[in-house]
Amino acid sequence: MEETAVPLETPLAALHKSAGATMGTWFGCELPSRWTDARVEQEFARRTVALVDKNYRAYLSFTGPDRVRYLNAILTNNIKELGVGHGNVSLLLNPQGHILAEIETYAAAESLFCVSYAMIRERLIEWLDKYIIMDDVTLTDETARYGTLGIEGPAAAGVAMEVAGVELSAFAELERREIAVGAVPCWITRRSPGGVAGCEFLCGREKLADFWQVLSAGVKKHGGGPMGYAALSAQRLAQGVAWFGYDFGEKQIPHEAGLETTHISYTKGCYTGQEIVERVRSRGQVNRRRVELIFDGAGAPEAGAALTADGKEAGSVTRAAVPSFLAHAIGMGYVRKDYNAIGTKLSWAGGMAVVSKFPEALGAEAAAAK
Repeated sequence: MEETAVPLETPLAALHKSAGATMGTWFGCELPSRWTDARVEQEFARRTVALVDKNYRAYLSFTGPDRVRYLNAILTNNIKELGVGHGNVSLLLNPQGHILAEIETYAAAESLFCVSYAMIRERLIEWLDKYIIMDDVTLTDETARYGTLGIEGPAAAGVAMEVAGVELSAFAELERREIAVGAVPCWITRRSPGGVAGCEFLCGREKLADFWQVLSAGVKKHGGGPMGYAALSAQRLAQGVAWFGYDFGEKQIPHEAGLETTHISYTKGCYTGQEIVERVRSRGQVNRRRVELIFDGAGAPEAGAALTADGKEAGSVTRAAVPSFLAHAIGMGYVRKDYNAIGTKLSWAGGMAVVSKFPEALGAEAAAAK
C-alpha cells in the first residue's frame, strides 16, 4: 500500500488567511480559529447558519468481498447491518479496550468508506492493515483526494435546498447521497448537531475553494457566516459532544469516555476489545468518567487543569470555553466516581465547578436555536 504524504493543514489555508482568518491548530491541523469574534460566529450556528471548514479528516476506502466481515470484527459498532448510503460511528479499540480511533463508516454498493482524523492517519492505516490477514480486503488511502465543508444551524436546511436542491428532512441521520452542486460532483451527508438538521459536503480537493465560495454566498444570504474552531469548540461543549483527541483517546476505555450508548453495538458479536467492554458493562461502573462541567470565576480553565474536592484530587479538565450565550465557562473533564454525580461541586484554580448535564443544565438559552 503506497503512503500519501498529506500536510496537516486545510487546503483552504491561503483562502482563509486572505479573508482575515486567524489560524490555529485543531485536531493536529492548521484550521481557522476565528474570523472576527468567536461569540458572533457561534451565534451563526445557534440562530442562522454557520459554514465550517472540516479538513482535518482522513478518508479510507475498503473493497473486496470480505470488507464487511473484516471491519465488523474490529470496530465497535454494527457494520453488517449498514444499508447502502447509510453510516454509523464506531471506535477502534486495542485488545485492552483503550480507544485508538473514532471512525465513521459509510456503506456503498461495492465498498465501505471510512472517515477518521488526519492527525492519526499513518498509525490508523498501520493498525487497520495489521488486521488484514486472511481477509480478501483492499485498503486504499483516499485522504489526498477529498475535503469536507459543513453547514449547521436553523437555516442550514434552507441553504442545502438552495445550493444543492436537497431536502434534508428526507435524509436519515448520517445518510449519504451522491449529488452534484452545479458541475461539481460531491456527496452530501446529513448531520444534526444539537438536533438541528445540517449537512456536510465531501468533494474533490481541487474543487474545495470554489465550493467554499458557493456555500459562503449561501450562508450569507441567510444572515450567517463562517465559524472558526474557537466557536465550534464552545458550540460542541454546549451540545454535550465530546471530541476525539481532546475529551477521549488512548487513555480511556469507552465507558470512561461516556461513549457506550453512541458508539457500540452490544448485539453484533465479537470485535477487538469486546471482552473489556463487556466486563465493564457487567460491573456497571468505572473509576473515572467523563463529565460535563459549569465553571464560575473569570475565564476558562486550561486543558489539564486540576479539579479538587475538600482539598483532595478529584479529576481534571479536558476542554473548556465560554459560549456566546453565557458569561462563564463550561467544559468537560474526568472525575473520580466518588465525585461524578450531577450537582457535585468541585474546585478549580479560578473558582467552583459543578458537575452537570448538557444541554439541559444550560437552560433556555442553550436551546434557543431549536
